[in-house]
Amino acid sequence: MTHIQFWLFIATAGLLPVLSSAQSANADKAIQLPSAETANRTVEYGGSGQYKALMTSDKTLPTHTVFRPKDLSAFGGKATLPVVVWGNGACANSPWEHVNFLSEVASHGFLVIAIGPMPAEGQRGGAGGPTRSQFLVDAIDWAIAQNSEKSSRFYQKLDTKKIAVAGMSCGGLQALEIAPDARISTTLICNSGILPDAGSGRGGMPKLAKEHLAKLHTPTIYILGGEKDIAYKNGMDDFKRIDNLPIFAANLNVGHGGTYSKPHGGEFAKVATAWLQWQLKNDQEAARMFVGEPCGLAKMEGWKVEKKNIP
Repeated sequence: MTHIQFWLFIATAGLLPVLSSAQSANADKAIQLPSAETANRTVEYGGSGQYKALMTSDKTLPTHTVFRPKDLSAFGGKATLPVVVWGNGACANSPWEHVNFLSEVASHGFLVIAIGPMPAEGQRGGAGGPTRSQFLVDAIDWAIAQNSEKSSRFYQKLDTKKIAVAGMSCGGLQALEIAPDARISTTLICNSGILPDAGSGRGGMPKLAKEHLAKLHTPTIYILGGEKDIAYKNGMDDFKRIDNLPIFAANLNVGHGGTYSKPHGGEFAKVATAWLQWQLKNDQEAARMFVGEPCGLAKMEGWKVEKKNIP
């Protein structure tokens, strides 16, 4: 079942108000690290960013898929990779619907860890599920351990003080559930929001109450698919309730499916990447998309924005 079918089931059942290279190989050999990767594949030529990305499976975290720059020799010392952990639509046990989007983010200099084993070429759907929010915590724990492990290719190449939790649809609820973790630096919620009735979601969905929003402690962005997104009302209600944090709501009228499968993740990837560059790398050029009146995103075709506690 795809995430769209999942949410439509909920809506229909009345459970949701009508309203996720050769150069690289040589670089790895040069530092002679033992490889824990059991498979890898390039998605869309590695993304449009400065660091061409690779989608990988790692035997030390077989329950997840890792997206990383192919050539890690550029990282270490002051140049480190912030970490992004991702929950899938429908809390699915595969990021197959989001690989373009996630690879694109990684190509801009991030380590992205998604719930679910690495999808096969052309795969649709994933075995098992629904997954649990704890899987995002597992990804964070793994990244921190890898940064300290001398035999890891990521040894001292990660910025474990800069961690984003993110997710789409049901995965967005997973991200919200663990967002109070003190290690989180920013939260990115896509096509999602807490349901008005905490017990109304389908089995496997985090049963969060709106009061949970008071536990958030980091700058937060909601990226939604406009009024035809079935998560629109829930996401915008979350936005209205959060007053104590920098918070941004970005809407593009594309519906619940977002733009994840578009080339390089489409418009959603542009916004998500800019937010992560600002929040995790202090990139002031990227910040221009969100700061100012009007902000840069408000000038981009099709986007509607609201914000609080952001200049």
